Amino acid sequence: MDPSEDKTSKTVDIYRDTWVRFLGYANEVGEAFRALVPVSFVWGSYAVATAYVTADAVDKGKKAAVAHGDKPGKTTRVAVAVVDTFVWQALASVIIPGFTINRVCAASLHLLGRTTKWPLPVRKWTTTAIGLSTIPFIITPIDRSVDFLLDSSLRKVYSEGEKQE
Repeated sequence: MDPSEDKTSKTVDIYRDTWVRFLGYANEVGEAFRALVPVSFVWGSYAVATAYVTADAVDKGKKAAVAHGDKPGKTTRVAVAVVDTFVWQALASVIIPGFTINRVCAASLHLLGRTTKWPLPVRKWTTTAIGLSTIPFIITPIDRSVDFLLDSSLRKVYSEGEKQE
């Protein structure tokens, strides 16, 4: 048996297993740089992250359509795949992390202004560094929280619909 055959048997999800996944974090980077760049840059970072979320949701819908074939309920399965992916990604990749980094940076800039005599450019760069360094620490807790939230709410609706079919 050739070991290279085992490596090709696992399907790679371009939106979860490759560098493309980092596009979902674009808005966090934009929020971290908010104090230094025009607001249009920040909104552009949200556009990149939202495009990533939308592309992942469409991809999961296409995969659900292929997996379900011509069986009854195909439309429902595809809709569930798209909605579940879009809601999860919107919350876990855009809304909650963007808000979190925004507040961390705003609080940092405020506290640095009140507790140091550093010049404003130094405070802004320090705030950006704090925001960027916060990103790796918030990802897993936010992902798990969104899983719990959806498992406790929206996904219960999906499973009720499956039981009735």
